[in-house]
Amino acid sequence: MLEKHHQVRVSKSVVRKLLEKHHYRRRKAQKKKTQQTVAHRDAQFTKISALRAEFQAVGNPIISFDTKKKEYLGNFYRDGHLYTRETLQTYDHDFTSNAEGIIIPHGIYDLQHNIGYLHLGISKDTSEFACDCIRSWWNQYGRWIYPQATAILALCDGGGSNNTHFYIFKEDLQKLADELGIEIRMAHYPPYCSKYNPIEHRLFPHVTRACQGVIFTSVALVKALIKKTKTSTGLKVIVEIIEKTYQTGRKVAEDFKLNMRIVFDDHLPQWNYRVIPLPVGEHVV
Repeated sequence: MLEKHHQVRVSKSVVRKLLEKHHYRRRKAQKKKTQQTVAHRDAQFTKISALRAEFQAVGNPIISFDTKKKEYLGNFYRDGHLYTRETLQTYDHDFTSNAEGIIIPHGIYDLQHNIGYLHLGISKDTSEFACDCIRSWWNQYGRWIYPQATAILALCDGGGSNNTHFYIFKEDLQKLADELGIEIRMAHYPPYCSKYNPIEHRLFPHVTRACQGVIFTSVALVKALIKKTKTSTGLKVIVEIIEKTYQTGRKVAEDFKLNMRIVFDDHLPQWNYRVIPLPVGEHVV
């Protein structure tokens, strides 16, 4: 005897209720699993939290900085949707040899005022470039927002142009502190923990959203798009273009380690140190 198969038709709402009943949810993969266990990871997070509280209590600036993913100018595909009257067609391959230029967005996020500062470089992502961005922010905005500041707390990850192992970054920081005349207090996030750097979730995602789907044809266009970045919590973004050409492969000065005025912390010195400026009255040679 043949078995009879019965078909039951149900609406989408019934299916939705059944999925909910059995604890099914529409989910997206989340980048949260750390690839490796890093020694002293939690201790560094505790230290950063204490530093933030200390600087906030006395009204000193707290900034988070990093370099966002570089972008190429030209008819290249970019993720996102736009309302258009015509179909957008880009190159089927993203060969950088076809690029008309490059944009390196370096961001600084002021944690206490919810303001982002994006500097668009058109050369290379170097430690000199990173320090020039901090210099530009302090001279144009920071020193006026924090007129009584005695030090700057700078939070960043430990790779790229601000690599914890490269003394060329520390040498450029020393020059910067000497020029600005203010102490720079560095605190690096441990390896594989860069996503906890505040700029990564308080500024960069919103900048990405403001630019999604648009084909980058000029630096001016990118600047105009990023300036439109805003959130319901009041985030605003200031954008500048840095046209300076940066040299790669620079070597640290032979006598820098002997003469530097960088004081490493007794606890976790690989991630925490103070860059002391020249005493008042002395000048950078």
